[in-house]
Amino acid sequence: MSKILVIAEHSDGKLNAGVAKAVAAAQKIGGEIAVAVLATDGAAVAAQAAKLDGVAKVVVVNNAANAYPIAAVLAPQIAELAAGYTHVLFPGTTFGKDLAPRVAAKLNVQQVSDIMAVHAPNKFDRPIYAGNAITTVEAAAGTVVATVRQASFNAVVGEGGSAAVETVSVSAALPSHTRFVKIEAQKSARPDLQAASRVVSGGRALGSSENFKVIYDFADKIGAGVGASRAAVDSGYVPNDMQVGQTGKIIAPELYFAIGISGAIQHLAGIKDARTIVAINKDPEAPIFEVADIGLVGDLFTVVPELQGKL
Repeated sequence: MSKILVIAEHSDGKLNAGVAKAVAAAQKIGGEIAVAVLATDGAAVAAQAAKLDGVAKVVVVNNAANAYPIAAVLAPQIAELAAGYTHVLFPGTTFGKDLAPRVAAKLNVQQVSDIMAVHAPNKFDRPIYAGNAITTVEAAAGTVVATVRQASFNAVVGEGGSAAVETVSVSAALPSHTRFVKIEAQKSARPDLQAASRVVSGGRALGSSENFKVIYDFADKIGAGVGASRAAVDSGYVPNDMQVGQTGKIIAPELYFAIGISGAIQHLAGIKDARTIVAINKDPEAPIFEVADIGLVGDLFTVVPELQGKL
């Protein structure tokens, strides 16, 4: 029987929604599921993880070295925790993509990236060529270390569970070659971009960071997260943690607004799993209209305020 260890991503005492998606993938694999929480004091996060349906056990590692999610610090601890487990899964977020390769190297196995479907405990689908093709891969013998594609699994994991919480000790030391300097993160009351059911994204057509207020106001009106195309990020209109696309965040909201976005293939790779795509662009030949469920040709500075006024 498979024994699966899901690594919990958390911040400010709150469990990241991506963990539930990783647990959903673990349920597809089948077997006993445990969640590992590494923190200075992981009690609050562990309590949240213990409520996830399907989780049999939560393993907590409390150590002052775990104050910040530094991969060089966490990877050796996870590799030690992985003893006896057949799978180690990470949410396919920046956290997971940074950490999983180090753990795989520690365990001397190849990592499987962005699993989007499970055929067998060691056989998965994953995207290639910017999501334009799907390949089926089979993991070699040994522990399966994988990241879970966030857009491919729903976080519909109930919170009726009551898993046992166990505190363990593993060796943890600050590496000599890596040190924590600071965290720069955007604080926002809006929904998290990768977890939001509605997302409004703006492109280079906005013209400036000041003009992005049109996007923010509309998103706030409908309770949506806010994203941007790479062109908008490269132009300095918004910070890069808002970028949606192949080299940004891959999302799967119920409703996605692409406003002033032409629809480059790299951007489309990040939204292909969105349920409904609405495009607003003044260029009727923009590629975004080829994938949009609803398209509106017009000047965004006229259309969006009018649309907002109707809500």
